[in-house]
Amino acid sequence: MQSAAEAPVMPVRRETTPSVGVAFAAMVALLAAAPFVVYPIFLMKALCFALFACAFNLLIGYVGLVSFGHALYFGWASYLCAYAAKSWGMEPGLAVIVGTATAAVLGVIAGSIAIRRQGIYFAMITLALAQMMYFFALRAPLTSGEDGIQAVPRGRLFGVFDLTDDMTMYGVVLVVVLAAFVFIYRIINSPFGEVLKAIRENEQRAISLGYQTDRYKLVAFVLSAALAGLAGSLKALVFQLASLTDVHWTMSGEVVLMTLVGGLGTLFGPVVGAFLIIAMENYLAPFGQWVLVIQGAIFVVCVLVFRRGIVGELANRLRVAL
Repeated sequence: MQSAAEAPVMPVRRETTPSVGVAFAAMVALLAAAPFVVYPIFLMKALCFALFACAFNLLIGYVGLVSFGHALYFGWASYLCAYAAKSWGMEPGLAVIVGTATAAVLGVIAGSIAIRRQGIYFAMITLALAQMMYFFALRAPLTSGEDGIQAVPRGRLFGVFDLTDDMTMYGVVLVVVLAAFVFIYRIINSPFGEVLKAIRENEQRAISLGYQTDRYKLVAFVLSAALAGLAGSLKALVFQLASLTDVHWTMSGEVVLMTLVGGLGTLFGPVVGAFLIIAMENYLAPFGQWVLVIQGAIFVVCVLVFRRGIVGELANRLRVAL
């Protein structure tokens, strides 16, 4: 059997269409103008979760692996980024790299264990590992337990950009998130991405073609974990806080909801889903505990009316790639 390096390269069916370019340009234009109309902190939170949802979608939408424990990478990257910035005095760029690298290492460990199983067993292993690390975060001195790591300094990026200014911080977050978005786009439209799609559609057939699918799944898992960690690191700097909420199982559930509402396996779906869910949490806050009921009702409507998610249904009706 051929190794992954020797396996035949599948033809790449690129999704580079006018619709993708127009949608990306429109998204950039809206996000560039948004902070002059909407509160920048809200936008930065939505951008961080949009990146988190895109990272999760890379795994579930293009590989077909359902992870119920992605809060593990998001939350622990947040902790390590906050700790590096506050306790080690690192400048924000290095702190974000530390957080992202932490998520990647955790992704290698968790992925190596989880990919040995498939289906619901894979999902349950990811959830179990995430819960184990949640209880560790509850007791570990590094995380400060229930208090979390507070008053994280934003500092100056490269010694030049003062991130204490919200507009400057927004610009940095926007550039990083857009760069990560383009990176994900390149992944899914590369020969590597085509193999991932083949594994999603029929893993046994991919194996018969000579691909060592476990290696591809592990690389995809680590990439997804690292990107989720990048989102968590940015969130720690934006809110100057890393807390247990970031590693709780509900965070994993929230990113699943964002991806499904926006459109599973679509490029822009997770972004739309993240902004919609964050907007509901923000603007429905006056309803108190009824927020969850309202969110549930909206989710049911989305599932019934938009079977492919909002962007997925729109792309299907317009017959374009989004």
